[in-house]
Amino acid sequence: MIRVDKPGAADGGLIRCRAPLRLGLAGGGTDLSPYCDEYGGTVLNVTIARYAVTTIEPRDDGRVHFVSNDLGAEEELAAAPAYPVDRGLRLHRALYNRIVRDFNAGQPLSLTLTSSVDCPMGAGLGASSALVVSMIGAYRTWLGLPLGDFDIAHLAYEIERIDLGMAGGRQDQYAATFGGVNFMEFAANDRVIVNPLHLERNVVHELEASILLCFTGASRLSSDIIDKQIEAMKSHSAKSIDAMHQLKRDALEMKAALLREEMHLFADIINRSWRAKKATAESVSSSLIDTLYEAALDAGAVAGKISGAGGGGFMMLVIDPLKREAVQKRMEELGGSVSSCTISQEGVFGWRAPGVARRP
Repeated sequence: MIRVDKPGAADGGLIRCRAPLRLGLAGGGTDLSPYCDEYGGTVLNVTIARYAVTTIEPRDDGRVHFVSNDLGAEEELAAAPAYPVDRGLRLHRALYNRIVRDFNAGQPLSLTLTSSVDCPMGAGLGASSALVVSMIGAYRTWLGLPLGDFDIAHLAYEIERIDLGMAGGRQDQYAATFGGVNFMEFAANDRVIVNPLHLERNVVHELEASILLCFTGASRLSSDIIDKQIEAMKSHSAKSIDAMHQLKRDALEMKAALLREEMHLFADIINRSWRAKKATAESVSSSLIDTLYEAALDAGAVAGKISGAGGGGFMMLVIDPLKREAVQKRMEELGGSVSSCTISQEGVFGWRAPGVARRP
């Protein structure tokens, strides 16, 4: 959730904000239109201790400087009411445009905005949405904007999906804003319900002990896969629709299993969801993903699936914690990069950096 330290006027100093990335557990894809508009979507996800981080440094020289540290890109511009969003750092530009238009009466702002994300591009962890949420949170903290949690998530959704025309669903923006473990419901006319799951500590710790994240080394353009899924839904492909129905049921069953502390069902639902997800579009999996998946099972994993739309990025592996080292070794032998999973219970958070000197 957004919490602001001393909101108000732009009085100098550094503003920082971070928003967590997310790991989809079940139901991913059912938050896409037209499926959720017609049938209603349900998603269960959890945020992890990887973050999109934004720093704003106010300026008084009539310039705007956007810096993306993880992309190694930057641009400096004369302050203006709006910038074209078909070039440059598009997310940064589009968000600046909306802040100036909707909250600053069309008057330009002068600032340096620096961003970074704790994952590679195309990782399947909702990084672009977390970045937009993080930037909104930074502007909110700086300017004291009247934005609540749902406002932030919906604005982030509009910027990505409408202003920039980026294909995708709705869960990422809400996960990055609210943080923690959430069961989300999506319906027509942008109706969203976020239900936080207050899991017992032993369940949270067991999830962390039982999940490994393996970066496949292959990034992917999620919009290509999502476009194919949307086309299949629009054409009412029975195979695709049935797969989405299964993903929706899996989210409901996963929610019940975690609340009842039935961890033995967790792996079964993950495997079933992976099979259903692959049925939504042929490009969800690949020979590399299939090889890594089978090798992980041989080494002691009990379930796995690709995070996000698929095609590459991070694979979530469910393991017997006693076989963690064996699974990690095998994945690294095949070129995967393995890391643990730490759950973040905190959503987007903005603050004024205390005692940090500004650049001359």
